[in-house]
Amino acid sequence: MLALTLGILACVPCAAQAQAGKPAKVKITAPANGATVSGPVKVTLQATGVEIVPATDERPGTGHHHLFVDHDLTPLTDTIPRGVTGILHLGRGQTEFVLDSLKPGPHRVIAVVADWKHVPLKPLVVDTVRFTVK
Repeated sequence: MLALTLGILACVPCAAQAQAGKPAKVKITAPANGATVSGPVKVTLQATGVEIVPATDERPGTGHHHLFVDHDLTPLTDTIPRGVTGILHLGRGQTEFVLDSLKPGPHRVIAVVADWKHVPLKPLVVDTVRFTVK
């Protein structure tokens, strides 16, 4: 009887996870990976499995975008820093951003969804594109 009860209790989190839906994902829909584009460059983002909201929203299942433009990711357990060249906070819940100061040449944009404290969601919700500005 105890084994049966423990088995049933062990499945309760499984059911909750299944009801939560698919894992959160972010996709940079523009520019396309490998594209050659003219400036200014409009970056467009699409998220699934997480609601994109302003950074002040503390509800579970929500987050907002950050863009790392020609910048490596910061430690994923740390708050994404402010005031660093190449790290952009889209804290109003934006799903697009215009990069108007990119010089001609190759570039990389990494999109990361973070919580209201600006800490990347776990598991990591990230996408990367590389493109060239002509």
